[in-house]
Amino acid sequence: MSRSPIHGERRLGIRENWPQFSLLVLINACVGGMVGLERTVVPLVATQEFHLTSDTLIFSFIVAFGLVKALSNVASGVLADRFTRKAMLVSGWLIGLPVPFMLAWGPSWTWILVANVLLGASQGFTWSMTVAMKNDLVGTRQRGLAMGLNEFAGYGGLGITALLTGFIAARTGLRPEPFYIGIVYAVLGLGLSIVAVRDTTGFLRHATPATESRMPDTTTRHLAPQLDPQSTKRTMFGVCQAGLVNNLNDGISWGVLPLLFAAHGLAVNDIGIIKAIYPLTWSLGQLGTGAFADRAGRRPLIMWGMIVQALALGMIGFGAPSPYASGVAGALLLGLGTAMVYPALLATAADISPAAKRATTLGWYRFWRDLGYPSGALLAGVVSAAFGLVWAIYLAGFQTFVSGVVAAVSMRATRFAEVTDDRHPRHVPRPARQDSGI
Repeated sequence: MSRSPIHGERRLGIRENWPQFSLLVLINACVGGMVGLERTVVPLVATQEFHLTSDTLIFSFIVAFGLVKALSNVASGVLADRFTRKAMLVSGWLIGLPVPFMLAWGPSWTWILVANVLLGASQGFTWSMTVAMKNDLVGTRQRGLAMGLNEFAGYGGLGITALLTGFIAARTGLRPEPFYIGIVYAVLGLGLSIVAVRDTTGFLRHATPATESRMPDTTTRHLAPQLDPQSTKRTMFGVCQAGLVNNLNDGISWGVLPLLFAAHGLAVNDIGIIKAIYPLTWSLGQLGTGAFADRAGRRPLIMWGMIVQALALGMIGFGAPSPYASGVAGALLLGLGTAMVYPALLATAADISPAAKRATTLGWYRFWRDLGYPSGALLAGVVSAAFGLVWAIYLAGFQTFVSGVVAAVSMRATRFAEVTDDRHPRHVPRPARQDSGI
């Protein structure tokens, strides 16, 4: 009988560690589902139940979520490198446990804002740890694929939940029934994280020396950004600004699109379909784009993905031949463009990071990326109040195009499929004592 990949002598890779890798994929689907609770329903709750009229106030829940999530990304990364990944994962689920109850039965908009503060903190810890733990389990050659699978699960859960909550809300009302599924996500995610997940910190510590001792000379040529501080800074800048603008688009999609489509007379069902198409396309697309980034390099996917997103936003704003048709087509393109950039950005941040500080580096990248949520919400509130909702979409499209050009200029071109440090699978010595607890 073979032993668990975490406890025995096992190789780095997805196949070699498939039980724990698959479990982390499932958990991240629950993590994404928690965010999906809000994508269709909460902006409508603001206007129809709490009768908010200020665009800035309506989008305040996204600002609260994004700021706290960005800070939690950094905190969880630093703490994970100091303590354990599992402790941070469980902590994130404990923080998020009250969220669906508050969204379902909160008596005022303040309760919704507090729920989003907790949700942002929970997401910063849980999603960051699924990223870091998968990076611990796989080698450099499969990093893009691993990130693609992780984000596929997370945004698949988000998209399916956005669709389900839209259908439920159309039949039962905006609250509380659409949020019941969030209780299932929170209990399942917390239970699996406590009982079934094994910490990967010891795995990383034992794998790192072996990896570094066998790093061939040819590897340094392809991993030059790790060795050249100037290239590392430029690449990190390109990655962070692209991530920020990408999530700025997501923040605008989250807050503006439901209100824009409702203003055009679309039913909640139709809004739910459009809101689900975007993350579902994003999710499914990453199954291919993550692996493709390992072969073709990160930079082309990032540049062209941002340009595709810019075109998608212009299509949605134009609204022809009809708001619904342009919404569906634009959501498909927006999801495709995001699928192109998301795993490539994560993989690049991991590529240029020393293994011992990987969670910290990923945390800083995710900090800047997730500042896009409050930036997008604030931009949408100001521009919508002054010029109308559609102009917030047009401005986001222009910024996205510029960001793609900046990424192409600032990032160093790499082709990480040529890295050979783990092309021949290596054994990782069994730790003397593996902490399987929190």
